[in-house]
Amino acid sequence: MKAMNKKTFSTVVGVIFAVIAVLHLLRAVLGWQAVIGTFSVPMWLSWAAIIVSVFLAYTAFKLAK
Repeated sequence: MKAMNKKTFSTVVGVIFAVIAVLHLLRAVLGWQAVIGTFSVPMWLSWAAIIVSVFLAYTAFKLAK
């Protein structure tokens, strides 16, 4: 099996984190509820996740260049 090079890996990671950011943004804007077992995930957690995942996606795309 051939190993993935750094550019490909960084691009894949960037896309994954960008998708995560978009999903959290949709949840925050559209008011989707997230419940894990009996725990209702607060909306502020999605706003924090947007910031973190956008930063990680940006960093990954920057490394891919």
